[in-house]
Amino acid sequence: MADINGTGSTSLSYMDQLKGLQEKQLQEKQEKSATNELKQEDFLSLLTQQLAQQDPFKPVENDQMIAQMASFATVDGINKMNEQFTSLNSAMTSNQALQASSLVGRDVLVPNSTAMKQADSGIAAMVNLPQALNNLLVRIEDEQGQLIETLDMGAKPGGEHRIEWDGKDANGNPLPAGKYVVKASGLVNGESQSFDVSTYANVNSVLLGQGDGNVMLNLAGFDSPFRLAEVLEVGKV
Repeated sequence: MADINGTGSTSLSYMDQLKGLQEKQLQEKQEKSATNELKQEDFLSLLTQQLAQQDPFKPVENDQMIAQMASFATVDGINKMNEQFTSLNSAMTSNQALQASSLVGRDVLVPNSTAMKQADSGIAAMVNLPQALNNLLVRIEDEQGQLIETLDMGAKPGGEHRIEWDGKDANGNPLPAGKYVVKASGLVNGESQSFDVSTYANVNSVLLGQGDGNVMLNLAGFDSPFRLAEVLEVGKV
């Protein structure tokens, strides 16, 4: 996959990658058309052969002939429509990749409860509550599941609420950089319930998919990229 890091020195390489992707798709389409697809001329040739070989005492009825010709026209129309959709998909992928390149260096909100903490900063997250709560509790855990800090956020109405952790433990000591997990819970009808948490991550680079129409984001602290379509919010510059 092509890597876009947002610097001027790689802009030419990025455009070359886009051009190469489009040329590859065009070549594959031409090869497929030449080897696997029947063109309208092939159908007409088959129809001519059918007419030449038919029994003169039992000729093909007019309605059967019209039905066959209509079928040929339908198949040809579907083939052309598929080609147009392929071209449209390629154009949309390229356009999305160009737009996504502006996200490099910015924070985006993704549906993942794990966040990457830098040495001199904390973590920001978002929790979505299905209804109002009397008391929202947030747990900050390390990668091993060890409790680091508990945040009492008090009563909250239903909807989305931002979570801010300063990156320090309960004694106010700064914690090292690394991955931390944010969990949110509260009492619903007298029972403890966990809620979906999304975290912010910094975009390192943009990745082009392998002709599948997907544009991927390489985020700081994550081994696997996220699809651009998964981004819930883009942070301020």
